[in-house]
Amino acid sequence: MTDFASVILAGERDSRDALRDETGVACKALLDIGGTPMIRRVIDALRSAQSIGTIHLSGPTEACVQSDAGLAGLVARGEVDWVASGPSPSTSAHQMLRRFPATQPVLITTADHPLLTGEIVDHFCRGAAESGCDVVIGLAPYDLVRVTYPELKKTVLRFRDGGYCGCNLFAFLTEDGRRVADFWRQVEKDRKKPLVVIRLLGLWSLLSYRMGWLTLDRALARLSRRVGVRIGVVILPFAHASVDVDSVSDYVLVQQYSAEGRGGAEG
Repeated sequence: MTDFASVILAGERDSRDALRDETGVACKALLDIGGTPMIRRVIDALRSAQSIGTIHLSGPTEACVQSDAGLAGLVARGEVDWVASGPSPSTSAHQMLRRFPATQPVLITTADHPLLTGEIVDHFCRGAAESGCDVVIGLAPYDLVRVTYPELKKTVLRFRDGGYCGCNLFAFLTEDGRRVADFWRQVEKDRKKPLVVIRLLGLWSLLSYRMGWLTLDRALARLSRRVGVRIGVVILPFAHASVDVDSVSDYVLVQQYSAEGRGGAEG
């Protein structure tokens, strides 16, 4: 299996954060999920994946890293490479991609992905490596997510052939693919607004999406032309691949899911 370098984006978006205010943690990445800081659950998933060669951390602050003995130990021993994050996730991704050789495939994920598992990572990386694309995005079918986690509120991309939820998994497989990080910076502030993002593909794409005519494959083809690289997807058969912690309500639900063993636990 292809060895991917992995990057965890763990910077803070805002100086004020409802999750930090509610829980009192120094940074969001250290939120406790089932007795383990969220970021260390992500690291554990990457360490258990056969497809991952190295683990690199963009953020949180050095003070946050040092405040968790387990995380600080991983960094001190060189098992995880830490660098300061950029001012936004897209900027951090752009900065991190520049650290790797052009031929090195890179997986990017986020620290707020506490139900991630090595199985999900390997499934995604295997599909990405076999895709023949420059960049690959992980998606989960919305119907699967809705049935498994009916209480969870998710942004849904609704296409003619089905709805999909993002999974915070991105594979950059070629040097050309790294240009997508620049496009990401253009759309980052509207990441929760599918109509705004689709509008960048043109008025016809927007109309097609609004009318329910646009298929996922057609949207990918138009996005590929817009950015100038081959963009593909891996559809993940794991509802918990789409679960992240963006709000206090998400945090409460994920704590419940973890306690009930509903995704994310690996022995």
